[in-house]
Amino acid sequence: MRQRRITHLVLVAIAIAALLALSADRLSSQQSAGIQIDNDDIGGVVTSAKGPEAGVWVIAETNDLPTKFAKIVVTDERGRYLVPDLPKANYNIWVRGYGLVDSPKVKAAPGKIINSGTTRGLALHQYPVCCNTTSWLVLCASSIPARSIM
Repeated sequence: MRQRRITHLVLVAIAIAALLALSADRLSSQQSAGIQIDNDDIGGVVTSAKGPEAGVWVIAETNDLPTKFAKIVVTDERGRYLVPDLPKANYNIWVRGYGLVDSPKVKAAPGKIINSGTTRGLALHQYPVCCNTTSWLVLCASSIPARSIM
């Protein structure tokens, strides 16, 4: 009888240890996937129809302070960004990137997470290939008739 009770206690202890290990692992993976922000930060994830957008600029700008104030950060390989240490104000947040149309501006305040999946304003759209600066210069140059300087 005593042996049976010890066996049950050991099994219960193993089950509790397994549950604690699984919940701690799940919690740490959720924290590393998300953005940790303070009360003076704005952060989130930028995605498009193709998935996370790496290397795009996220701009936070305000006119609520005595002078115009802006901070620009770049997203990491998973589309995450963090605009740190912002003065208390209301900000316009938008995304800009080479070959991308600027996203619509989204109102935000420090202490908020702004994700493109939950905020329609951060969706990205691409320009057609012919519309980058180099193509415009080539098109303009090709439309000027060649003349002899002599």
